[in-house]
Amino acid sequence: MNMDPRIALTALTNALEEHLSAAVNRRGEDDPSVEAAFYNISDAFEAYEDALFASTGEVTPLDLYDEDADDGDDIIDEDDDLDEDVEED
Repeated sequence: MNMDPRIALTALTNALEEHLSAAVNRRGEDDPSVEAAFYNISDAFEAYEDALFASTGEVTPLDLYDEDADDGDDIIDEDDDLDEDVEED
């Protein structure tokens, strides 16, 4: 069953507001309410993206940050490439 993208968008904006509230009212460095709100945004965003695509065939220009992905494996550092191309005199 497909969700209405408007309902999913409302859930996403609510998740963002809850995250802001949790961040502002943070109780320490590792406040579990902030972490829970973080993951709620992720879930709500994915639901919105799926509902939007199912309804319209469109997607957002946003990507979720994946903490588990290896950092920098697929990023080419242009400065490193330039250094290799320059001949030393």
